[in-house]
Amino acid sequence: MAGELKLDETDRRILELLSDDARRTIADIAARVNLSPAPVKRRIDRLQQIGVIAGYTVVLDHAMIGPSIDAFTELRFAGDTDIDEILREVKEIPEIHEVFTMAGDPDALLRIRVDDVEHLREVVNRLRRTGRVTGTKTLMVLDRWTRPSAG
Repeated sequence: MAGELKLDETDRRILELLSDDARRTIADIAARVNLSPAPVKRRIDRLQQIGVIAGYTVVLDHAMIGPSIDAFTELRFAGDTDIDEILREVKEIPEIHEVFTMAGDPDALLRIRVDDVEHLREVVNRLRRTGRVTGTKTLMVLDRWTRPSAG
């Protein structure tokens, strides 16, 4: 891949540790990668500066917060639709949390979070009314599991 960054094993291990727990201390990371805290801090700062680390986030358990439904919706667009146009259409809908444009069929896969089935129906109908969507298929999530990163 053109422009791919060359990260060494220490950089990769630091990224893995931060992915596992973004609140991990510099001292803890330093101990795990066999460096002192100062060079670890410099590496993290460099990874942030060049954009490898784009931000830090919190992973929420939405079931504990209140009612919510996760769903995936496949979108099919007219054959002459540009990928940038697909992204513009879906970015306007706040319930859409992730967009994956695809090679092949479907054209895009969306991860949607809504309050209930009626709310999901409204979002899917809004997608269908854009005029560019030729077909949808929606799957509701029953449960979720995420592979923890190696720590």
